[in-house]
Parts: sequence; structure tokens; C-alpha cells
Amino acid sequence: NIAPVVLILVVVCAAVHLVRTYLLNPQQDLAFLLHTAFIPARYSGAYDFDVFSVTSVITYSLVHGDWIHFAINMVWLAAFGSPLANRIGARRFIAFWCFTSIAAVTLHGALHHGDPVMVIGASGAVSGMMAAAARFGFRVHRSGRQPAFSGPRLPIPAVLQNRTAVVFLAVWFVVNLIAGLGYLMPGETSPIAWEAHIGGFAAGFFCLGLFDRQSFRN
Repeated sequence: NIAPVVLILVVVCAAVHLVRTYLLNPQQDLAFLLHTAFIPARYSGAYDFDVFSVTSVITYSLVHGDWIHFAINMVWLAAFGSPLANRIGARRFIAFWCFTSIAAVTLHGALHHGDPVMVIGASGAVSGMMAAAARFGFRVHRSGRQPAFSGPRLPIPAVLQNRTAVVFLAVWFVVNLIAGLGYLMPGETSPIAWEAHIGGFAAGFFCLGLFDRQSFRN
């Protein structure tokens, strides 16, 4: 039931991680990350603005820290991305991925101006897909060959009156708050870019209408 465009993204992310893990030596991997990861310090004015300053706001979403990081993001991508892709189509789904990825690191970069710590992973885009699910009230049409979110997008007041959506939103934000405080995974050395999660989620929640095909029919 995985949408073809979602499967392609999973394969791309897997290929990137396989190359980093098995083909690149540590120096080559560092050079690769410097070109593909989002680094807030790149936009501090202390470094030349180059092509990677433009591309890294999207390419970072295809790179993951380890196999666990990769697996968690891909599971959620399959779960929330497939019904969204089946509803809005492959091209708009790619645009949605790019838009939420950029929004995610825009918020992160604004709150960590000049920070040299790299940000990688699809979590920002996946968070946007989770937000999209809430906007549809988690209604999924399953009578076709592939499940897709069904019905009209709920207005934001209606989302806030939907018990399932409210519980989901509350749990999602609490989990990210706990992660931001460093209590989610004791002993974890890599910081969790929870601000990027919130940036992607907000972009998906408030801007879904830009990508939903139904909005073009009205």
C-alpha cells in the first residue's frame, strides 16, 4: 500500500545511507555532510553563500544519522506519507516534501543562528505529513487499490473540536517538548532538532491547502 513516490523517497534515503556507510571513508563522509546537511552557521555571514547554501535546505532531509534514525523516519513516512501522496499526487507530494523541509530548517535556523551543528533527517517533512493527517481528521478512504485521505480538509476550528486530532496534537507536542529538554533518549549524544519538527508540522498544518488538489477545484 506504499505510494510509488513514497517508495522512491525511501529508496533514495536508503541509497544515501548505504553509500555513506559502506563506500565513503570518514573524511569523505564529512565532506558529503558539509555539502548536504543543513548547518545554521552557513547563513551567519561568516561563510561565502554558495550553491550548497541553497540545496542543503532540502538535501538534508535525505540524509540520516544511523539505521535506527533512518528506519523510524521511513516507517512514519510510509504511514502518513502514502495516504497523503495518493490524495494529492506525486508532483504535489514532492513539492510538499520540499516546502515542509525548508520550513523545518527555517525555524530551526532562526532559533539557532550561527550554530555549527548539522541538521539531517526527514523528520521535518514527516512532521508536516502528520499535521496533514490531522487536517483530514485521520479519515482514510480504503475502498480503492491504495488508501488515501478522504473528505474535505477540516477548517482549523473543526480540527480543534475533533477529539482524535486534539489528542494527537497534544501528544505530538508533548513528545517534542520532552525531546527538546533531552529526556526522551537518555545517553543520546546527537541532539534532536525538535524545532525543525515543529517548523515542518506548522507548515503542513497551516499550508496544506496549497497542495491539496481539492483546493484547485474550488
